[in-house]
Amino acid sequence: MSLSPSPRRPSRGPRRRSLFASAAGAAGAALLVGCTGGSGSGESGGGPSDAERARARAARDSAELAARYEAVIAAHPGLAERLGPLRDGVVRHAEAFGGARASSPAASGTASAASPSVSARAAGPGGDSGDSGDSGDSGDSGVVPADEKGALALLAGAERKLADRRARALLDVPGELARLLASVAAAGAAHVFLLTEG
Repeated sequence: MSLSPSPRRPSRGPRRRSLFASAAGAAGAALLVGCTGGSGSGESGGGPSDAERARARAARDSAELAARYEAVIAAHPGLAERLGPLRDGVVRHAEAFGGARASSPAASGTASAASPSVSARAAGPGGDSGDSGDSGDSGDSGVVPADEKGALALLAGAERKLADRRARALLDVPGELARLLASVAAAGAAHVFLLTEG
C-alpha cells in the first residue's frame, strides 16, 4: 500500500490557514478596541461621561456600604474585630473609584458616623439610583437587626446585591473601569462568603 499524496486540486477560495489567520486578527483587533480607555461615545464635553458617572456611583455605593458596616459595628461592638478589615476594604474600594477618604469611628473615638440618618442612608447602596430592580426590593429599612446573626445577614445581602450590580455594569464601561469593577465585585463576593461562612 503506497501512501503517495493525492493530486492537489487548485483551490477556488481562501485556504484554511488564511481564514484562521484573518479570524484571529479580527478577534485580536476587537479585543484591543474593547479594552482601550477611549473617551466613550463622542460626547461633546458638556457633562460627565457614562464612565465618569459609573465611577462616581461606584464610589458612592462603596461609601454607603462602609457606612452600613460602621452602623453594624456601632450596634454590635463584639463584631468590630471581624468586620473592621472588611469595612476597611470597602473604604479602600471607595477610594479606588475616586471617593473621599472617610475616617472610621474607631479612629476618631466616636460612633457619630453610625447615626440613624447614616444608617438609613446606608440601608441600600444605590437605593436612590433609580434602578427599578435594585432599589429597596430587599425590604431593608436601614435599621440594624438586634441580633448579630441578623446584622451579618444584612451586610452579606448588601454586599451580594452590590457585587451583582457591579458585575452587570461591566459591559457598559470602558476597559480600565471594567477591570476595577470586576475586581471590586470579586472582593464583594469574598466578603459575602466571609460574612456567611466565617
